[in-house]
Amino acid sequence: QLVESGGGLVQPGGSLRLSCAASVPFFSSHTMSWYRQAPGSARDWVANISGGGDTFYADSAKGRFTISRDNAKNVMYLQMNSLKPEDTAVYYCYNVHRNLWGQGTQVTVSA
Repeated sequence: QLVESGGGLVQPGGSLRLSCAASVPFFSSHTMSWYRQAPGSARDWVANISGGGDTFYADSAKGRFTISRDNAKNVMYLQMNSLKPEDTAVYYCYNVHRNLWGQGTQVTVSA
């Protein structure tokens, strides 16, 4: 099971930190991802983090978002800075090894 939290309403230029709590065995060895889906759009990949901590980002996230994980707590994070209205979406975490999705958390960037 994956449970996201930390979404909300933020003004342009603001920051949010999303969390994804994982109740899966061997979490520390799993590659994890963040995706997002805006209304009327496909679900887009945002970032990956391997079990060893290697990170990869979509161009839209580079320089503004940071993916991280705490394997001792079975939690993954997405720190989002300099948020823009176009970042508005439901954000989902995904466990690549188990093909497991969370329920999503809404992020709205608006003045």
